[in-house]
Amino acid sequence: MLILITYDVSLKDETGSKRLRKIAEVCLDYGIRVQNSVFECDVSSDQWCILKAKLLDIYDADVDSLGFYKLGKNGHNKVEHFGAKKAPDVFKSVLIL
Repeated sequence: MLILITYDVSLKDETGSKRLRKIAEVCLDYGIRVQNSVFECDVSSDQWCILKAKLLDIYDADVDSLGFYKLGKNGHNKVEHFGAKKAPDVFKSVLIL
């Protein structure tokens, strides 16, 4: 299933940068960065449970936010991209896990 993940991490304290980096690293393990804090992840149900748990374990609920948009099995049919930066196709691009 295709999941769009967005996040906003507070950098007001010294641990914010570490959380920001860890969240990005976890997302890179499962998908492709399409914007600075936006990832497209093509994952199985089992992978989704693991990914979500990892991210929820990292972020600080008091100051950070996470967004999960489930586009489903046919998510690639629901995505359109326009503009200068070519968007990678998570269904065709090679991912090394």
